Amino acid sequence: MRDVSAPAPASAIAKPLTTRRLTQAIAELSERDTRLGAAIAAVGPCTLLPRTEGTHFGHLARNIVYQQLSGSAATTIHGRFLKHVSAHLGVETEHPTPESVLGIDDDALRGCGLSVAKVRAIKDLAQHVIDGRLPLDRLDVMSDQEIIDALVPVRGIGPWTAQMFLMFRLGRPDVLPVLDLGVRKGAQRIYRTRALPDAARLEKIAKTWRPWASVASWYCWRVLDLEDAGGW
Repeated sequence: MRDVSAPAPASAIAKPLTTRRLTQAIAELSERDTRLGAAIAAVGPCTLLPRTEGTHFGHLARNIVYQQLSGSAATTIHGRFLKHVSAHLGVETEHPTPESVLGIDDDALRGCGLSVAKVRAIKDLAQHVIDGRLPLDRLDVMSDQEIIDALVPVRGIGPWTAQMFLMFRLGRPDVLPVLDLGVRKGAQRIYRTRALPDAARLEKIAKTWRPWASVASWYCWRVLDLEDAGGW
């Protein structure tokens, strides 16, 4: 892996998605891929813009909390987690810091409803940030792969979580989550394949999506929602 203390080549770093770039992506995808173009027309405008609220650390910690939980349960536990952070800092906050997390006793975090594995994962995330193995302040000069390589050594963060961070937090435009079941099902529906595409098949399908694979993947997810409207 490249030394992340030095910037990646400019050509390896994609600019984040903006409203203007989404418009460009939709036009290019629709022109070069008629099947995907039909799905785009049926779904409507793409809303895949970077989620800029809060901090990178807080966003990743929230992702760990929410793993394998229903929305309401995860929201409750995450709220308790933030209250413990606020109590530790002595001020109400929605933005946990690595230092504040490491300063909270494990049993206190377990009292929020977090499992032992999630407590270890959140503290491991904090330690990776503090010791520089995960340089969250340098993501803008790192390529997608370098960010994934820095994230996956953290407990509780695998390739899929890293890809979702790239797509939804950083707005990177050309991420292809080949193992995501929703993307695979959406591609199956758009391209009318008999079998659910595996990773290799999805890579072949996605050749026409580059350099906007994140946007195309978003439409694969959204096209599945059209079933509620009578199909597509």
